[in-house]
Amino acid sequence: MANPNLVSASAIYGKVAGAALTDTSADIVTNGSSSGKLYKVNAIYCANIDGTDAAPVTVGVYDSSATATYYLASTITVPADTTIDLLSKSIYLEEGDKIVANSSGADLVTILVSYEELS
Repeated sequence: MANPNLVSASAIYGKVAGAALTDTSADIVTNGSSSGKLYKVNAIYCANIDGTDAAPVTVGVYDSSATATYYLASTITVPADTTIDLLSKSIYLEEGDKIVANSSGADLVTILVSYEELS
């Protein structure tokens, strides 16, 4: 798995990925293991779309080179009708890396990831 050189990038595409979270961990954004691309993640928002109940959310980054998941949030409570911003600075997803997320409050929380695909 190569880590593409940013100096030689010839294209940058803005992307957005979203999903409704369930109690099963889901891949939200995945950079393929031989994509030849680098993903710059600029924002991760979790919104509780339920008007009454709070819901916990867990969001992590799977690092394929370490074969480990590192968490940005672990069972963080998202109050009813509230959105939380999980990133204060951009992070990168190298080839084979991905953002994973779940919420035990099934169908209460949605996630939105804004990122750039560099190739």
